[in-house]
Amino acid sequence: MALQPGLGDRADDEPEVMLDINTTPLIDVMLVLIIMLIITIPVQLHAVNLNLPSGSVPPPVVQPRVVNVDIDFDGTMLWNGTVLADRGELEARLRTVAAEADQPELHVRPNRLVEYRFVAMVLASAQRIGATKIGIVDRDGGG
Repeated sequence: MALQPGLGDRADDEPEVMLDINTTPLIDVMLVLIIMLIITIPVQLHAVNLNLPSGSVPPPVVQPRVVNVDIDFDGTMLWNGTVLADRGELEARLRTVAAEADQPELHVRPNRLVEYRFVAMVLASAQRIGATKIGIVDRDGGG
């Protein structure tokens, strides 16, 4: 009996060792699990139930009062189109706005070329005095 390379001391009648895993049973089990999962998932309804109010239409909402504070390119401040002399006059008008029970909206509308320190000064004064409805609005039309 001659030795063949790679067979070692095995006899010729022994079957060769199978190195591959038989994946067919594994795939069968996975398919069964997927089918069971699909069957057991509850059917989802794509409907949204809404409880809509019934009755008369509510009265229209009152439009809020708006105060425009424009800041020009050189730092000049305007209160609804009226030029303010200095920061003291701005703060005096802000105090009257902050004292009201229903405060008007304060729209700060800076020019594109104004230095930020002027805008920050107006915002800081409004916050310190107690104005709560403050917004920055682009008066140049966007873009």
